This record gives sequence, C-alpha cells and structure tokens, in this order.
Amino acid sequence: MCLAWITFFWLADSFGQTKSLPNIILIIADDLGYSDLASYGNKEIRTPNIDGLGKKGVRFTEAYVTSPICAPSRMAILTGRYQQRFGAEFMPYDHFDPSVKKNITRQFLSTEKKSEGVAALRPDFFLSRSSYATDLPASEITIAGMLKQKGYATGLVGKWNLSSSPDVFPDQYGFDYSYFFNGALSRYVDVPDDTLHYVHQHLPWAFSEIPAWAPRHGSTAIQEGRKIVRDTGYLTFSFASKGVDFIERNKANPFFLTLSFNAPHDPFQVPKQYFDRITGVTDTVKRVYYGMIEALDDGIGSILHKLEQEGLTNNTLIFFISDNGGATYTRATDNAPLRGGKCTHFEGGITVPFFLQYPSALTGGRDYRQAVSSLDIFSTIAAVTNSTLATDRSYDGVNLLPFLNRDSMRPHDQFFWRSGYSKAFRQGDWKLYLNEKSKVSFLFNLANDREEQVDLSKNRPDKLKELRDALKAWEKKNTIDPAWPSASDLIIEVRGKKFRFPS
Repeated sequence: MCLAWITFFWLADSFGQTKSLPNIILIIADDLGYSDLASYGNKEIRTPNIDGLGKKGVRFTEAYVTSPICAPSRMAILTGRYQQRFGAEFMPYDHFDPSVKKNITRQFLSTEKKSEGVAALRPDFFLSRSSYATDLPASEITIAGMLKQKGYATGLVGKWNLSSSPDVFPDQYGFDYSYFFNGALSRYVDVPDDTLHYVHQHLPWAFSEIPAWAPRHGSTAIQEGRKIVRDTGYLTFSFASKGVDFIERNKANPFFLTLSFNAPHDPFQVPKQYFDRITGVTDTVKRVYYGMIEALDDGIGSILHKLEQEGLTNNTLIFFISDNGGATYTRATDNAPLRGGKCTHFEGGITVPFFLQYPSALTGGRDYRQAVSSLDIFSTIAAVTNSTLATDRSYDGVNLLPFLNRDSMRPHDQFFWRSGYSKAFRQGDWKLYLNEKSKVSFLFNLANDREEQVDLSKNRPDKLKELRDALKAWEKKNTIDPAWPSASDLIIEVRGKKFRFPS
C-alpha cells in the first residue's frame, strides 16, 4: 500500500476518534544529550515527566536533528525543511552587553592557546558583521504560520534564536503570543551573585563562558511580544509558567504552543534544592547540570498537569525533542555510547532524545527503532491537522504516524548534514563523515557500529565513493549558499582528536 493511502486511512481513523483538531505542544530542550534522561540510560537522574511521554506515547531510539548546533536545527524543526534550502546554515549573530565585548574577544582569541582547551573560537566575523541580516527568511512558513490558517491560537515561549535583527519578532512568523529571548543563551537568574538560593557553576574551559554570564542585553534580554521585560524568576520555571498561562487562555479552542526551553544549555545555574537532589554524584559540574535537567522535568510536569486538570490530555499531540546533542565541551555530559557531541557531525552531535504522545490516536509505551528526523514534526502536524502545504517549495519530513505500527518500514533512507566544511551523509545503514578543513573522512556502518568506532573507508572505497557522490548530488540539487558567513571556527575534541567546526 502506498504512503499516500496509508496516510489517508490513518487520518480517517484518527479524526473519527478525536472529532476535533488536536491541541499541539512542541517542547524543545537545549543541548540535552542522548544519555541525559533516565529513559535513555542515565542512572543518576530522575526525569519522570519527560520519560512519561514515552510511557504514554512513543520513545524514538534513533532520532536525528539537522544540525549539531542550536539555531540551524531549530529553523529546520519549525519549517520542516533542511535549513540549507534557505541559507540558514550557521548561527545568527548574537548581540551582547557592550561592557563584555572586549572580554569576549580576548577570551576567544586566547582560548586556543590553553593546553586544556576543549573548544576554541576565532572571531573571524564575530560581533562585527552588522551588514548581514541573520534571520529566518520571511518567505519561510513556520508551523505556527501554517496552523494560524486552521484557526489555531499560537504561542512561542522560551528561546527563539531564529532571528537577530532588532526589528524582527516571532509575531512575524505566525506566533500570536511570545515570551522569549532572541539569542543562543541567557542567564537563568539575572542575579548571578545570589548564592543563597542558587548554585552557580562557571566553566572557564568552555568557549561560551563569558557570553553565558553576560548581563541580559540585546540577544539575551527577555521580551514579551515586542517589549523588553524583567524576569525575576528562574528562567526554566518562568517559561513553564508562561506555557501554563497560555494553555489557560486558549483551552477552549485548538492551540499550538512551542515551549522552547534553554535548559540545560550553559550558564550552569540551578536552584539549591535541585542541586541537593543529586546525591549520587560528587562532580559539582555534573550535579548542577543534572539538577538543571530535573528542574526542566518539573517544569514540563507543570504543563502536563495543566493538560490533565483541564481534560485536554487525550486530544493533545505532544512532541519533545532536543535541538542537538549534549555539549561535551562543558564536561557535564558525553552522549554515551555515541561518539562526539554538539558541534560535531558524529552521532552524539545529531542524535537526540525524542518523544511523541497522542493518546487519542496512539497506544503508548512503545519504542520506535527506525531512524527518524526532526523534520518529521512539521509533516506530522500538517497531516494531523489536514493542513495545505505550499506547492512552491520542497518539504523534507514525513508524517510519522503511519509508520509507528509498522516497525519494518523506514521513514527515510537518506539523511543530510552540512555546516560549511563539516558534513555528513547517511544512506541506509552507511554513514559518511567528511571534514574538509581537518582533511579527514570516515565511513561507518551504523547497523553494526552505531558508536562509530570502526572506520571502513579503506576497506570499502566503493561505498565511500558512492556516498561522496550522493552527498555531492544532494548538495547540488537541494541547497543554496549560506545567507551569511560563519561567525566562528570551533575546535572540538572527540576521543583525543581535534576537529574544526564552523558555527
């Protein structure tokens, strides 16, 4: 039976059960690694609310994002299209408090000289390319923009990171309501010397250390709509609270909420009671990090409780995903058993925790073991809401729901990644990793070696050439040149070797 008919029959059955458009919540975590949840093997942490999404829905064991770094990945999630189709290959340019600009530049210039440097940054364009508009193109259609056409109330709460121009806002991309910050990171509490209520853990070895602790300003300022506001709470809980409020205001009609947390991205700040809950770990960095994740879990728990309280759970479609793999350069996580992490195209950088819950249409408590993509979120939502897709562009995801009862069917045969000179391509079980600046290429068979321990490029030159040619053909047909240059050049250490990565 062809996919179109499978989709048709699934939709007919689903809407026969629900009898109305579902509410939709998209929860995005920030830098949450593959092994950072109890349900993905972490024995030091309790995440019952996030893990419960798998118990009531589906847990994906092999879920990919389209980039190992925040903004490009998030742009793909919200548009359902590879970001290279519209030039958003690199991070937007953040704007920080002027008082820290010199310190940021000095640190980035000197980090590479430090012997312990896990990551270094060269400010080739950093903080200086004001002539570039580093925004999601206005021509792109987001999930919110699509759902507004179906009468949905739409909200964005949390990290935005899809634009940096001072006159560009989420409402221009379909969001009726927004409470957010623009950039890649922001303080969780805007009083970093409060040690009575919070534990603050600095990471002097991380390239993001100085901007992470900068005063809220520009890209790190909190905004409600188009107005800058002062948030006096712990940001994870503030975002959860705003999400609950959005549900309360819109519970009588279909709503779409993007709840985009910045946890557990640095800076590492956590309420003391959460730090104290992590009793089996002596490493302070890990204790703060795990405490932040448990706080994130409680924040998500408040959203789930609100749905239950209002009788909305059964007809609410929930997605939970991380925007990229865990940041190994923080020394708080390692994405075990996968290789590498954030800012690499090894599996640890692009494979993430992913859940889907939809009680009215899906039986819960299952693992799905075929490879899927974050791009599928858009396509699944479009199918469930019977939305009309634009015909002047290509979409790269699939509706996941017809596949979930058919474990032998592969939703995708090819996956593509490119961040400038760092690239990867998966076809079937074979994966090519290519770094043109580090002058290395690897070939892995993921069916036998998901940990990417055995490079088969010399044993299988035929397969290496096949994937190189497929990658080149894919790029030629489906991508355009980046709309703005990379602002930085990172050095990431993976298993004792250093790799370049443009962000």
